Order: sequence, then structure tokens, then C-alpha cells
Amino acid sequence: MNERADAPGAAVRAPFARRNPVAKLAAALVFTVALVTTLDPVPPAVAIAVELALAPLFGVRYGTLARRAWPLLISAAGVALTMVLFAANRTGDLLLSIGPVDLTTSVLSSALGLSLRVIAIALPGVLVFASTDPTDLADALVQNVRAPYRFAIGTLAAFRLVPLLSQEWQLLRLARRARGVDAGGNPVAALRIFVSTAFGLLVGAIRRGTRLAVAMDARGFDRTGPRTRAREQRFRPADAVFVAGALLLAAAVLLTGAAT
Repeated sequence: MNERADAPGAAVRAPFARRNPVAKLAAALVFTVALVTTLDPVPPAVAIAVELALAPLFGVRYGTLARRAWPLLISAAGVALTMVLFAANRTGDLLLSIGPVDLTTSVLSSALGLSLRVIAIALPGVLVFASTDPTDLADALVQNVRAPYRFAIGTLAAFRLVPLLSQEWQLLRLARRARGVDAGGNPVAALRIFVSTAFGLLVGAIRRGTRLAVAMDARGFDRTGPRTRAREQRFRPADAVFVAGALLLAAAVLLTGAAT
């Protein structure tokens, strides 16, 4: 199966992968905005099931989706743990008591709702960007949304640099290990090394972004004059139907939560 080189696992011929990038962004925005309006755990749970079912239509394999979305699981677990430990409202039936922490039905519902909402809101973005060519996205932003060239080209550059972050992370870890910096099974030391490595990655990303911005300005990417278009991005009727379908799905998810 033919695949994009910059989006592993995203098949070019998949039905939703062929849609206009702006249409895919609009559909993801509609779906996520609907989930922000509720704290009930049922709508995000239904939304996650719908998103996983639609992943093959974007040409994204489940293995690829798991590799890209695993940080969401960590974030969701952190949100749930924070709610369990620090929730102010602990009404409802008592389910479990561990020292000063009382786990009640209201706390469990809030923690579950927030953690599921984190995943449900982020998954559409993962599917959209995994199935979208960065150059097509920049062209569509300029041609269909009338976005400034500077913003669109900056988005393209950032999109291209994201895969380098994982490579730099591995290089930083190997460099520290070569210098003898190792946790040795100590969780405190492992956390300290993780924080310092993340800070080094952030500093490197800022430096690279600054150099790239200066280089792009020097090459005239910030000029305001008219530019030619190598790829024509048209917003077709099928793209409008795609956005309308996302709107209907979002309404159906909210109605399911209200019904249950």
C-alpha cells in the first residue's frame, strides 16, 4: 500500500486522507469543541470509540496510532490521579478510603470524565496530522483560509521539524549514557535525568527554531508580494460533506451522553 514518507502508516488512498487539509482541521475542531462542553464520562468514551473506528478511513494503522498517542495515556492518567488526590467535591457514595484520600462516586466520575476527555479531544488531531502532507496543509491554509504566507510557511517548517525531536531525544539520552549519567534503577535519579534531558531538548528546539526563522527571513519567505502556487488545493463538495458529517457525529455523541 502506498504511504506518505512523512506520515508513516497514513495511506494516501484512504478515503478521509484524500480530503482537503482545511476540511480535516475543521472537522477535528468541530468534534473537539463539542466535547469541551461536557464533563460527563459517557460522551468522550463514545467519541473515543468513534475515533478508533474511523482511524482506518484516515489510513492510520492502529500500531502507528498507539505509537503516536501513548503520551495521551500518560497525560490522562496524570489528570485522573490529580483529581483523585486533590478533588474538593467528594460527595456521593464512598468507594475506597486510603488514609486522608476518600474515593467517592463523584470523584471517580469527574476523574474518569476528564481523563477520557483529554484522549477524545487529542485523538482527532493525531488522526488529522498523521494523514496530512505538511506541504498540502500549508498550501490549503493559504489558498482556502487566506492565511498569511508567513504563518503558513512557519507551520510547514514546524511540521517538518517535529520528527527531529524524537531523534534528538535519543541522541541526548545516548550522549548522557556515554558520559556515565545513568539512574541505575533509582526512580528519583531517573526523574532528575528526565527533567534535565527535557530541558536540553527544549533549549535545542528554541535554538533551531531561531536559526530557521532567521534563515527563512534571509531567503525572502517574509515578503508580502504575490507568490506562485505549485499545488492547487480546492475545497470540494465532498469536503463540505465531510465537515457536516463531523458536526452530525459530534451532535450524536452529545445526545448519547444526554440519553444515558
